Amino acid sequence: MDGTDRTQQRPPRIALVGAPVEVGAGHRGAIMGPAGLRTAGLLPSLQGLGFEVEDHGDLAPARPLPAVAETPQMRFLPEIAGWSRVLSDRAYALMNQGTLPIFLGGDHSLSMGSVNGVLRHCREAGRELFVLWLDAHTDFNTPATTPSGNMHGMSAALLCGEPGLDDVFGAETRERLDPQNLTILGARSIDREERALLRRRGVEVFDMRLVDEYGVAVLMRRILDKVAARNGVLHVSLDVDFLDPSIAPGVGTTVPGGATYREAHLIMEMLYDSGLVGSLDVVELNPFLDDRGKSALLLVDLVSSLFGRQIIDRVGAVERAASGAQ
Repeated sequence: MDGTDRTQQRPPRIALVGAPVEVGAGHRGAIMGPAGLRTAGLLPSLQGLGFEVEDHGDLAPARPLPAVAETPQMRFLPEIAGWSRVLSDRAYALMNQGTLPIFLGGDHSLSMGSVNGVLRHCREAGRELFVLWLDAHTDFNTPATTPSGNMHGMSAALLCGEPGLDDVFGAETRERLDPQNLTILGARSIDREERALLRRRGVEVFDMRLVDEYGVAVLMRRILDKVAARNGVLHVSLDVDFLDPSIAPGVGTTVPGGATYREAHLIMEMLYDSGLVGSLDVVELNPFLDDRGKSALLLVDLVSSLFGRQIIDRVGAVERAASGAQ
């Protein structure tokens, strides 16, 4: 880190925006994700941290749906295009107002729209955007490589400008994220052709082997130092399946061996300390598959950590520990 104390740099306003889209995924139920997060207490939790928070309710896809053709390689493309366009417009508008948007999903295809809008704002503001993708999957398939046609597995590829996905935005503004500004953390399920494409594009992927070997603190410092060194803005896209299914079962694409409770909280705490986060997605929560709200409650706790919930005052604790060691 660059030594700047960013812990006091709090966004003036936070906006909660529901995106109950589920057609990008292979299982039904993510449509209930925004309601699950609200029921688990996300709004009062953030308000309790001293933030001005406004719930903007749930969006709906642009109507009429764009006149684009669905194919087996791009299932529900008209619906995904409609969602992406309205989400992009809302993200762009909120960022321009100086509001930090939190998009509540809904499957991971929503990030096609949310991040596109954030990219547009950052380009006009002269700031460089970086994206931290917390996910068991890399979501870097394209219509040419996808084994399923489910578009939640193409969201990161679209953001980085991969071909074959132009119809999602059509004639509307489609921004491009530099692939080297994308970091995927926690991956443990990557398709063969997807892996080759990630390598060719230079995307930074920290899989769970690297998490086990180096620990999340070392990897997070590397990510945050890169963003801070270039005066960048960080978008965080948090997929429930980043977490181990033993602590977060409410997702349709569970993969064993995910992040632990403490690893996930440490990531959120370090993100808060950095002061770099400008926008957030929380995606793939499927309350239909959850265990009495276990996953939703954990996600609320994690988002609260990202926005400053701490067990004790961090600076004071460090100073006391240092003085006691002398």
